Amino acid sequence: MNSSKFEEYLSKVISKVKSKEAHSMIKKELNDHMEQLSQSFQERGLSIKDADKKAMQEMGDPSTVGKNMNHLHKPRMDWLLIVLFVILVGISFLPLIGGFSVPSISFMKKQVVWLVLAILALIGFLFFDYRKLKNLWMYFYGGGLILFFTTFLVGIELNGAKRWISFGGITIDGPAISLFLFFLAWASIFAKINEFKGWKKQGMLLFLFWTPVLLYIMVPQFMFSIIYLFCVLAMYVFSYVHKQFAIKVAVGNLLIGIIFISMMILIFPNSYLSNTLIPLKDILSEAGWFGKGLYNDLKLPEAHTDFVFPFLVYSLGWTFGIILCLLLFVFILRISLNAFKTKDLFGRLLAIGGTALFIVPACWNILMGLGIVPIIVVPLPFISYGGSMLLVYSALLGLILNVYRRKDIVEPTMVN
Repeated sequence: MNSSKFEEYLSKVISKVKSKEAHSMIKKELNDHMEQLSQSFQERGLSIKDADKKAMQEMGDPSTVGKNMNHLHKPRMDWLLIVLFVILVGISFLPLIGGFSVPSISFMKKQVVWLVLAILALIGFLFFDYRKLKNLWMYFYGGGLILFFTTFLVGIELNGAKRWISFGGITIDGPAISLFLFFLAWASIFAKINEFKGWKKQGMLLFLFWTPVLLYIMVPQFMFSIIYLFCVLAMYVFSYVHKQFAIKVAVGNLLIGIIFISMMILIFPNSYLSNTLIPLKDILSEAGWFGKGLYNDLKLPEAHTDFVFPFLVYSLGWTFGIILCLLLFVFILRISLNAFKTKDLFGRLLAIGGTALFIVPACWNILMGLGIVPIIVVPLPFISYGGSMLLVYSALLGLILNVYRRKDIVEPTMVN
């Protein structure tokens, strides 16, 4: 259908749609629908000209159609996630208020600076067209390797791990940023997995998959290895058409990874926090429903980072602890559900991988604080003190919000 009348009709429809990004998708959508209508009328005996005219009449008034399209295809904002983000980062200041005496002011100033940078990162990734990242997997993967080796060679060693790089007075966690880059790389790879056919390319992907796991163990940063495994394998399962085969491959690789990492932990027990005999269950049993107050006599190492959950429970009680768990549960559930609201494969993979990057550390940190799982250095998303991870989590949230924002204005790329 290429009649001038149809072009005029289409122009009137598009003029009512505010989102310019949605114009091409709407044109294609209307064109396909009207061609089907025209073809249907031609089969009933109408001429091409009359069939086209009848098809436009069936579509309705162009202004009305345009207004309906504008309502359907416009950017969306998940305000619930924004509110939850504000609440969680607000809670992150509570351990800095009561967990220290003199150093807390210094930590709070640094946290404010990092929070400003994190908000800028969130806004940047929110309004940037995420689809432009789709073909850059080599740059992301290479950047992750370069950042990792730079940290490993010239980084600053703290608490037995060489994972920090200093730039002009700002210290960043190199492996944490590299984890974000590897996540972007694999989302890009899985979005076009059909291009990696043949045993040579499959072997290359297998090598690329296991390399970061081994690198994180070298740091040593075992938790990043676990987070990376769950993140990449989750994206792999949802990118592969044959789900049963993908699940078998993912579970096999996950078991191999967990067994290998467990062996490394047994061989290098010093990778745990220095004090592994903290009586967490005794501390939590004394908390009560409303806690001891932020200013208390609890002597808990890393109360503002790895043990922020037991500190908050002891200080503010189990009532607060339960509310905090519910907030995190709603946050994770929300981003999980949003992942399946887009029909763009790359966007869905970003949301699924980002969700895994939130779920693993959040669950492990809380279970660790309850004394259920081994003590490993792992932050509670948005709440534990630390600039680099706050930056990473904010960038992830920005991407997830970006995918949700564009879910109705991007062309579907999902394979049925």
